[in-house]
Amino acid sequence: MSYPPLLPALAVRDAAKALEFYKAAFGAVERYRLVDPESGKIGHAELTINGSMIMLADEYPAFNKAPQTLGGTAVKLCLMVQDVDALVEQAARAGATVIMPPKDQFYGHRSASLQDPFGHQWLIQHEIESVEPAEMQRRWDAMAKK
Repeated sequence: MSYPPLLPALAVRDAAKALEFYKAAFGAVERYRLVDPESGKIGHAELTINGSMIMLADEYPAFNKAPQTLGGTAVKLCLMVQDVDALVEQAARAGATVIMPPKDQFYGHRSASLQDPFGHQWLIQHEIESVEPAEMQRRWDAMAKK
């Protein structure tokens, strides 16, 4: 098995349900899972979403903490997709909470923001226009003036 240079490792409460959610919401493909024979908790699982790998485990407070234990999450995962509107609808049906509905953004992406049932936040987007950094700054400046 090969691994990318950087990949997120998510801690959740009820990793088995989280794996099923990510499959239903984002079309994730499970690579494998390791189950603790005593507790039945998932100590480690790997899945791919659009070719990107994510590691996932049940919360073990001595080693990792789920967003609920932390009182939220400081990291937002960005998922590039073909059709933001369709994926947001699919994820909402699977149990995600839509924080920001799909909207065209100044930086050239159509973006939406979701929170999954396990407390992790996702920015879902696709490119609608190629925008150079100088133009992004100009647009941002114009937005800030409003």
